[in-house]
Amino acid sequence: MPASIEFPRDHGAHPDFRSEWWYFTAVLHDARGRDFGVQFTLFRQALLPHSGRGPWRTAQVYMGHLAVSDVEAGIHHQAERLVRGHPRLAGVSHVPNVPAAPAPASKASFAAWIEGWRLASVSTAFLPMTLIAEDAKIGLDLHLEQTKPIVLQGDAGFSAKGPANASYYYSVPRLAVSGTVRVAGDSHEVTGRGWLDREWSTSVLAREYAGWDWFALQLDDGRDFMLYQLRRRDGGQDAYNGATAIDSSGDAKRLDPADVRLVSTHTWRRWPVRWELTVGDERFTIAAAFDDQVMETFVRYWEGLVWVENENGDRLGSGYMELTGY
Repeated sequence: MPASIEFPRDHGAHPDFRSEWWYFTAVLHDARGRDFGVQFTLFRQALLPHSGRGPWRTAQVYMGHLAVSDVEAGIHHQAERLVRGHPRLAGVSHVPNVPAAPAPASKASFAAWIEGWRLASVSTAFLPMTLIAEDAKIGLDLHLEQTKPIVLQGDAGFSAKGPANASYYYSVPRLAVSGTVRVAGDSHEVTGRGWLDREWSTSVLAREYAGWDWFALQLDDGRDFMLYQLRRRDGGQDAYNGATAIDSSGDAKRLDPADVRLVSTHTWRRWPVRWELTVGDERFTIAAAFDDQVMETFVRYWEGLVWVENENGDRLGSGYMELTGY
């Protein structure tokens, strides 16, 4: 068994690992019920060592993704930034083992940034946080409050992604989110629920996998689900799929993959945007709020807001879906 996840140490960066990300999504609503999905992700990628010297030498590259799904308009706005690691450009700072007391932003225990987009603690505790990110057509100014304990995914945070590949993975589900979303020239005061994921690894998916389908679902009854399935190129069911159920009090249970079934029931272009989900004796429908929520970025993938419904079409909750490799 590899080294276990340890807090607050592992909120920070792991530069000796090849890949890492800080991922935040939320489903938000303004006072008149207009719905928005928002995403901010900072990716870190380690580079191979080289012998060069000088001010442009770097061991890390950062990529930032920012998106707002405007459900009423049916438009998915997005932006991307890609820069080398440098304190003035992009990076992650973390000061562990400090008392939880108010502190200025420069003394926050955690910050992740890329060219002005910034996710940061508001004190010397990891949470609460603020997210401030502005681009030409969209902007976020949000406050994130923790309402449930951190969930270690997989086996105590060690998440197998095949017989020889794995990642470290934890989540902060059901964040209480409030603030402002700017889109198409208008600002909206919003509230809603968010999700924060942290994952880092040196391995990559093996060749027998085409990609993955991932879901973070938050039901109105207080339950949350994290689900993912690895798609085999031969079409077979994979033994390394993962699922976690989190009850309304925050207790998490790792589910047996045999008790979870995901079946695509509608495809838009090549993206499966509607699914039937069975968890034990319960059945749900997962439906994209609208079809085109594709991230047309350096790495192309589908990432967007979904609704969770029962068999009668009644809405039970919401969440985010990620589709890769299509």
